[in-house]
Amino acid sequence: MRQFVLKVHQLCNLACDHCYVYEHADQTWRDRPAIMSAEVVRQTATRIAEHAARRQLSAVGVVLHGGEPLLLGATRLREVLTILHRSIGATTALDVRLQTNAIRLTEPMAELLLEFGVRVGVSLDGDEAANDRHRRYRNGASSHDRTLRGLALLRSDRYRPAYAGILCTIDARNDPIAVYEALLAEEPPRIDLLLPHATWDNPPEAPHADWLIRLYRRWLADGRPVPIRLFDSLRATAAGRPSATEAVGIDRGDVAVVESDGSWEQPDSMKTTFHGAAATGLTVFTASADELLAAPAMRVRQSGLAGLSATCRACPVVRQCGGGLFAHRFSSATGFDNPSVYCADLKGLIAAMNSETPVAWTGQPGLPESVFDDLASGGGGSDAVARLAAAQESITRALLVAVADAPEGRTAAAAWELLSELDRRAPEAVRRVLTHPFVRVWAVRVLSGAGGTDRLADLAAAVAVLARADVEVAVRPRDGGVHLPTLGTLSLANGVTSVNGAHDHVLTPTVTIARDDLTVRLEDADPYRDCHGWPAVGGLTPAQVRDWERVLGPAWQTVTRDAPGYAAGVAAGLTTITPLVPDAETLRSATSRQAFGATGVAWSPDPRALAILLVHEFQHTKLGALLDLVDLVEPDATDLLRVGWRPDARPAESALQGTYAHLAVADMWRARAERGEPGTAEHYARYRGWIAEAVIALGTSDALTEPGRRFVDRLAATIEKLPV
Repeated sequence: MRQFVLKVHQLCNLACDHCYVYEHADQTWRDRPAIMSAEVVRQTATRIAEHAARRQLSAVGVVLHGGEPLLLGATRLREVLTILHRSIGATTALDVRLQTNAIRLTEPMAELLLEFGVRVGVSLDGDEAANDRHRRYRNGASSHDRTLRGLALLRSDRYRPAYAGILCTIDARNDPIAVYEALLAEEPPRIDLLLPHATWDNPPEAPHADWLIRLYRRWLADGRPVPIRLFDSLRATAAGRPSATEAVGIDRGDVAVVESDGSWEQPDSMKTTFHGAAATGLTVFTASADELLAAPAMRVRQSGLAGLSATCRACPVVRQCGGGLFAHRFSSATGFDNPSVYCADLKGLIAAMNSETPVAWTGQPGLPESVFDDLASGGGGSDAVARLAAAQESITRALLVAVADAPEGRTAAAAWELLSELDRRAPEAVRRVLTHPFVRVWAVRVLSGAGGTDRLADLAAAVAVLARADVEVAVRPRDGGVHLPTLGTLSLANGVTSVNGAHDHVLTPTVTIARDDLTVRLEDADPYRDCHGWPAVGGLTPAQVRDWERVLGPAWQTVTRDAPGYAAGVAAGLTTITPLVPDAETLRSATSRQAFGATGVAWSPDPRALAILLVHEFQHTKLGALLDLVDLVEPDATDLLRVGWRPDARPAESALQGTYAHLAVADMWRARAERGEPGTAEHYARYRGWIAEAVIALGTSDALTEPGRRFVDRLAATIEKLPV
């Protein structure tokens, strides 16, 4: 959680008829105190500070909200701000905002806000006619003049530093250009355009795409004189960058609300769906922010693309709109498993924006364009691989949540709760265990009905032992032991069915080999290592371990000499080798899409051959991880392409995988040929010819997406640099 909304005053001095707090389905405001007490503020500040410290957040944002927060008055507001700064400000940087209708914004109040560095957002829907459609006093009188008076104060030189921007709720009956000009006249640092809250049960009265497109085109024609968050966010998500709003994009929600009674709630927009929809059942007195994150409702908001409806996931612009605002997906018939009720409007706006201001990069938010291009060149250094690894960890965590939420996962509820608790107490130990390649393999098997959920207990036990945590983990021994990912096999005496992390244990550790900057585990015991399509060795003998130790050092030296452009990525991402049963006729190696960081390899006495296998297979690992983030091939592509290394025509994705892997091998043969090693020039010429022909076949097919074409273009540029 990076932003916390505090409902410091529950009541309002206006009666806006489009207000989600008072006029929509959720009416829980009626049962809450009008003012947030100092006790609630202190406990909330403590919870935020705890969370910031535990998660090592460099900054958090707090928004004072209502109702109307300025109804607190100067004395109470000073008390709130003092508590927040003393508690949170001692832990991390604190950014305080206040959202107001500005009617009660006076010079003394503005001085107070300036003193505490509070930035003020003002709600205004446009000119007087537009604003008066909804934002009126209870007696029907206009609030427009009073709001403009507050805005004039913020525009002045003295108080300009406290001016954050204007929030405008759209009404399609208003003229978009008149609204835009009225907002611009107030010289805001930023404009936030909000679609009026609606659901499939209560859909909007009119379409909004044309309204937004007209305003967007005028904004472009003016040279974008002020940031408009909706437009800027859609441009950012189109370019693969994070969104700045929950209204669009697939970024994980990071906002929590604290009501005036101290209740933890989901974002306020949920109040438009049904009575009590925003509730979590937790309060700042009973639960930390980390415990709030673990609540089922919040986990759904953190699920990204996986949490969207099937219709959304199949949509070509899903990574831009992200399914729209979560609340706008609701229907009483199907819950939130729907596209946004504004789906057509968002698609129309996105299509217009993309056609008028096209962007070159349409990949995954969080994967910078430069990192994509680095990987597309064939290489990909340690930074690029680290980003792929971080994304893989997120995917594994999402799969574990799905396992825990599945009916079969409920039998392991105690292990899941313990693992969640350890994630708060020992996050680095949890990260080490969850990034073990075969944790994801197991989770995928469980979700496909082919694995047991008792592995959750093994994960919790591994974390407990790593962290030396004094907790008892109930486990199910197999053959007198329990396999602990990253650690090895823990032996248990007859009848013992639990592990305490603080105790000493008899452990047969996983063999680890370190050579220069490469450190890998030889995984010969993990029950889920058999994912490479070839039989794995079942327990290495001491002599076999010595064989691996003897050959791996020279093999890695060969990699650093023959493939310097690939070595850093391999060192950063290859963590595990699964020894495969050798084949008498051929070298054997493989990777699994579900096991990032692991390579299956049969031992070879030839370090030069082993070096090629390691680099070749890690290319598959990188590309598989990238394909988890960016669609390079159209999902419904049926093209079959001819490639030189296979006798049969291959699907486009298989051809791309082979091209990517063989590019690295070609580069290694090139290095050997340039040193004049006998027989290597023929190998180099063969591989270079294969990949050059494959790139042409891929580039001329209709199977690639826009990022896929960019990827192949960069592969082609790399191949062109290889000497003929």
